[in-house]
Parts: sequence; structure tokens; C-alpha cells
Amino acid sequence: MTDDPPPNPALLPAGLRDVLPPEAETEAAAVEALMTVFAAHGYQRVKPPLLEFEDSLLAGTGGAVADQTFRLMDPASHRMMALRSDTTPQIARIATTRLADAPRPLRLSYAGQCLRVRATQLAPERQIAQAGIELIGADSPAADAELVLVAAEALAALGLRRVSVDLTAPPLIPALLDDAGLAAPARSALARALDRKDAAAVQALAGKLAPTLIDLLLAAGAAERALQALRAAALPGPARAQALRLEETVAAIAARAPGLGLAGLTVTVDPVEFRGYRYHTGLCMTVYAPGRNEELGRGGRYLCGEEPAAGLTLHPDAVLRAAPRRTPRRRVYLPPNADPERARALRAEGYATVAALTAVEPIAEARRLGCALVLLADGVRPVSGE
Repeated sequence: MTDDPPPNPALLPAGLRDVLPPEAETEAAAVEALMTVFAAHGYQRVKPPLLEFEDSLLAGTGGAVADQTFRLMDPASHRMMALRSDTTPQIARIATTRLADAPRPLRLSYAGQCLRVRATQLAPERQIAQAGIELIGADSPAADAELVLVAAEALAALGLRRVSVDLTAPPLIPALLDDAGLAAPARSALARALDRKDAAAVQALAGKLAPTLIDLLLAAGAAERALQALRAAALPGPARAQALRLEETVAAIAARAPGLGLAGLTVTVDPVEFRGYRYHTGLCMTVYAPGRNEELGRGGRYLCGEEPAAGLTLHPDAVLRAAPRRTPRRRVYLPPNADPERARALRAEGYATVAALTAVEPIAEARRLGCALVLLADGVRPVSGE
């Protein structure tokens, strides 16, 4: 026997939390606002299950996130199941199976929760919300640009009218290192130096590649400056193709952004950044709000089976932290004798009505229940000041 007190029932595992009113409603409304913009651009919503059999969820692109995936035994089939840590692998499965015969390019959207094994210092939560779009069966700068522009428009719908999109090409630097024949130990050290943006270490490790890599390292930032450095660099064929794709995508974004009213969209390019999930195979994108280091979303190119595909996932939690504060729905207290037609009209206007269940003094009860307004015989009156 132990005399230790029972654990607090409100205690949750690290990285998990309850989302309470009004935050939960605000998050749900924000997700639906994002999804509405996605739908307006032809992205059709799918809803994959939270759990799948391990061998299907972790196949293909899913293998890249296997180390972040919770697993459990299915008591019905006695097969191992896995709980998604990222939604994109599930979209790839749907596209290659259930929607294999659907016309391409295939535009799909999704929203839901994911659970990850480990958190990080920058992202301490293990349960995360995702809302994203996937464009499957197209491989062009126009397709890449569409993802950026649709995401920017969706963020603008939540009041984020100034966003920055950082474009990267993770295969570019490996192509340069392959061409130079750099051995594995030096290659790993150089990759770490580039990731830290450590020009001195790059100079010491890169040998004949040092001038090119340092020029590209210092060029990160405004798209035009970075693209000028890429044009001037002596790049082998595969790396040159990645640089050209970056340039063409920037041009495609610039051509379409004004027509969508996205004057507040800034595009930057980082030629040496390796950022991206391990399943990404080409151009990648990360979305930020100016003045904040937190990612609002990320995405990039990958293979969906044997098809070219690209997607961009927004993180509603981070988006809401960066967006202008949304006013919670105002609550109106309805005494027992309240006019039901007037109450219905208030709900149609966007108010939340809280009906009395017992006959009590209406002003005090409204205040107790967190209602700013009360519906009286002579109309809607504020609770404060009564």
C-alpha cells in the first residue's frame, strides 16, 4: 500500500493540453476560414483516419516520419497500427489508391490533428493541428507558385496580410557536393556549417567549393539578390536545374500575386538551406509572419507514388499566435420569457444565446455566465453598468 495522493485528473502527458473556451472555438473558426479559401481554389477536402495499419501509414513518404510515429497493437486484427504524425503521407496513399483514376492534377485539402513522439524546444507541443493543400500530378513552377499564393490568400483571410515565404532547394547543395566528390565525413561537417551559417567553417571545410558556397551563403535573403548569386555561380547541371526552378517559381509568384491582391507577400530565397521533411525531393517553402521566428507553415515537392506532387501545410496554432486577435462570439443571456424569434435573429447575426433554465434575476445571472448582453422586454441591453 502507498499513501501517495492520487494523480491530479487534470494532469496531462508532456506536450499535450486541453484547449478551453473561447480558444477552442477560435481555432475551429480559423481552420474553417483557411479551408474555405482552399475550397474556393478547387482544393477538395478529404478526411483520412487518425490511425492506420503501420505498414501502409509508414510506406513511401511516411517512412520519413517513422521516428515521430506512435504505434500500438490493434486488438481486432492483431496487426500493428500507427497514429499519424503528419498528414501528407495519408494524402499520398489516398491519391495513389482511392483516387488513382481521378483526373490530374489532383487538388486535395485537409485539416486535422497529428501526434508526435517528441517535442522540441521551439515546438513544445506534441499534438499539433494541421490544415493544408496538396497538388498531385503537376511538376511546374506554376504549380509551386499556386501553393504559395493560395496559402497567402488563406492567411490574409485571418488578417495576416503581410507574410514572407522563404524558398529553398534542398537538393541543390548535395548536387554541388556530389559533383565535387566530397567524402562523407567532410560532407557531414560541411552540412552542419552551412546549417549554422558559419562562413569561417565553410571556408575551412569546402576546399575549392568554398568561394561558391560562401557567395551563396551570403546571398540568402531577398529573392533578387539570391537569384543573382545563383546565376553567377559555377553550378553543375543538377544544381543549375534547381537554381533555375527557384528563379522560375519566383517569377510565377510575382506574375500572379498582384491579381490576387497579395501586395503584402514577400519572397526570399536561401540557396544553401537544407530545411524540409526528409521526403521532400525538390523546391521547398516555409511561411513566416514578419517579425516572428515561428513558422506558420511549410511544404515542398515530393513523390506521390511515382507522380510528382507538392504540398503546403499551415499550422493553425502558430497562425493564430501571429494573426490579429479574433473577437470571441458575444454571448446574450435569454431570460425564461425571452422572445424566441428575437433570439433566433440574434443567432443569425452571429451572437451566441444562453437560455435560462430557471427563473432568476437576469442581470446577475448573465454576468455570472459570462454574457455581455441580456435580452429584455425592451431589447438587448449590456450587462455592465446595470
